[in-house]
Amino acid sequence: MPRIPAMQAVVDVLVSEGVDTAFGCPGAAILPLYHAMQGSGIEHLIVRHEEGATHMADGWARTTGNVGVAIGTSGPAGTNMITGLYTAQADSIPILCITGQADSRKLHTEAFQAVDIVEIAKPVTKWAVQVKEAAQLPWVFREAFRIARSGRPGPVLIDLPIDVQRQEIEWDSSIDSPLPVIRATPSPARVERALDLLLAAERPLILAGGGVVLGDASDRLRTVAELLGVPVGVTLMGKGTFPEDHELFAGMAGIQTSQRWANAAFLEADLVLALGARFGDRHTGDLDVYRGNRKFIHVDIEPTQLGKVFGPDLGIVSDTGAFLDALIEAASKRSLARDRAWPQRIGALKESLPRREDFEDTPIKAPRVFKEINEFYGEDAYFVTAIGLYQIWSGQFQRAHKPRHYQVCGQAGPLGWEIPAAIGVKKAKPEAEVVGVVGDYSFQFLVEELAVAAQYDVGFVLIMLNNEYLGLIRQAETGYEMNFEVDIHYDKNGTDNVKVMEAYGCSGTRVTEPGEIRASLEWARKEAERTSRPVLVEIMIEREGNAAMGKALDSVVEFEPIAG
Repeated sequence: MPRIPAMQAVVDVLVSEGVDTAFGCPGAAILPLYHAMQGSGIEHLIVRHEEGATHMADGWARTTGNVGVAIGTSGPAGTNMITGLYTAQADSIPILCITGQADSRKLHTEAFQAVDIVEIAKPVTKWAVQVKEAAQLPWVFREAFRIARSGRPGPVLIDLPIDVQRQEIEWDSSIDSPLPVIRATPSPARVERALDLLLAAERPLILAGGGVVLGDASDRLRTVAELLGVPVGVTLMGKGTFPEDHELFAGMAGIQTSQRWANAAFLEADLVLALGARFGDRHTGDLDVYRGNRKFIHVDIEPTQLGKVFGPDLGIVSDTGAFLDALIEAASKRSLARDRAWPQRIGALKESLPRREDFEDTPIKAPRVFKEINEFYGEDAYFVTAIGLYQIWSGQFQRAHKPRHYQVCGQAGPLGWEIPAAIGVKKAKPEAEVVGVVGDYSFQFLVEELAVAAQYDVGFVLIMLNNEYLGLIRQAETGYEMNFEVDIHYDKNGTDNVKVMEAYGCSGTRVTEPGEIRASLEWARKEAERTSRPVLVEIMIEREGNAAMGKALDSVVEFEPIAG
């Protein structure tokens, strides 16, 4: 075996695992890795904050399906990554965070920037490990990629003491390869039972969660839906897994991100086949209402997800794609008679229970913004959005037709996610049109990452819904009969976000009339292409507009005039 620097072996592993882009910030305790990365073919983007690196790796991973990589030095670099690790864990996104560490022989002396990042990261990772023996390095990295991809995907962290990084090891990358990832397949008997339940139901519904995206199973989902004639609803994380203009699309049920007609359809269903869905509380609301008298089949790749929120009538441990393959095979051996009454009923609900979006009001009402987005952007555009009223409105009104094209930090909900995530998406798909839907408050959390996009010519559009409020919390405060410390307005229009963009070498425009939105989106698209930098369309919306939401599927409160 040849003897090479340990970090060269690590870089060889990264390259062979399909990593062509990494996001990070060098520091003294991680420099041997950076030295080995020179000339490796891995493009590195210098971030302005390590949390930004994790969200960039997150956006890259959601888009490619591969493991995203974020790199930092010792001490605060690792602690800054915790929010990104938590976000990736919550949404089952495979990322690898690599941290530098002080000399392993000095860790007990409270050396400079020495922190036990492994123990800190354990609750928000699938695996966190510090490498103490240099010869283990390539094997630890191979195992990290295997763990990140296996079962329910998720984040891992590897901590590298500086003295371990500096060593040489015996390693030959030419005879090495990634470790195999075993895909969970379903019990045939349980597939047959699931098919029995589906065929016996009068009003069955498939609920597609994020596991359908992660399992690259959207095409097979459509095949099953059309084969059995079963309508398909989506969760927020499953948005884009099924075409929203398909006659079998049953919308998104939930107590926040939902359509009125989708909630009505769900409540009429007598059986729900949930694929890779967690039954999150913002989807289910009151469980007594959500469960009702309907039966549930729950398919998930992670065994401990079954029964976590409530016990299903039938639980199946499987990769979503493998389950759908088995279901298609089982159905091909049966005589199938599709009943059109139930899909037609859902179509009737869609016609009779829409929400209005054609507002001409000034200040602009949020639904009008998404009407313009839907009409302007094609199905190939990639969208990212984070947390707040703007995300809830997006879930309610914005359409998505393809998997991995609508990305949202659904469970952790960190403010500031959009800008770095958009950078990650654009680096993964350089030729794609990438759009971030952002709030005025979230925009400022990681705004410094605009400098990264400007430096590396990463062009995308940001559409800001600016109400100069912590809008979601202001709405939540109404239940306490207060409006306290949520108003961030000052001077005439508060922060001049267009000037903020310009300070980073980017550009932007402010919109105050609904008739100006379309022209501004057209300008932003051309400007992003011309400059290869982020462009902001800041849309001033009504300050105290509320999004429809409630505590249960049957009691969502509507705050706008009903369209039908």
